[in-house]
Amino acid sequence: LSENAHFADVCESCNIRFIGPRSAAMNALHDKSSSRDLAKRAKVPTPPGSDGLVETEQEALTVAKRIGYPVMIKAIAGGGGRGMRAAHNDISLIKGYHTARTEAEKAFGNSGVYIEKFIENPHHIEFQILGDTRGNIIHLGERDCSIQRRHQKVIEETPSPLLDRKDLKDLRKKMGKAALAIAEMANYTNAGTVEFIADDTGNFYFLEVNKRIQVEHPITEEVTDFDLIKEQ
Repeated sequence: LSENAHFADVCESCNIRFIGPRSAAMNALHDKSSSRDLAKRAKVPTPPGSDGLVETEQEALTVAKRIGYPVMIKAIAGGGGRGMRAAHNDISLIKGYHTARTEAEKAFGNSGVYIEKFIENPHHIEFQILGDTRGNIIHLGERDCSIQRRHQKVIEETPSPLLDRKDLKDLRKKMGKAALAIAEMANYTNAGTVEFIADDTGNFYFLEVNKRIQVEHPITEEVTDFDLIKEQ
């Protein structure tokens, strides 16, 4: 129930305080496609890719030709690395398109997929956000979860080694501002995580928002001495 907008809405209608974001914010960020649209409105960079769902093989090929290989096929309702396939040519694209759709349907009950540019040697960086009910939103720095297996996080660390590089000294500030811009656009309250992917040269792109406290939150608490659960 942690990211269930209907449940949050029922709580609100019954005057029960749900410890999490409002249902309106969940709906604004309810899947990866709507989240990308919101990020664009907030003027936050998103990976080049399809405009919403890709519903046919031919459409997939057209998108891949426009943005160039390699590309990533992603389940619109995905998570945990399921419903994701990288493609480096037309043959692997068609195979990956159908595999991702089948896997997504089994895992999430939704076979919808979209396509975006695959970032090689990626850095997966997420910012912890926290908003109150008076319109104040802050972030508490980043967590780096680039060490993964099958697109599933294995190790989280903070601060991010990429953002500590001297030649990228302004990147942390830019990404923090971007995370807050997305949260403000969604009128976000309570705890959440804004996820980005970055390359070695400092280009970064919005991925998604986790609309809940995450299991990796204690490392943020360790370095900030800030009790996120208490603040929720």
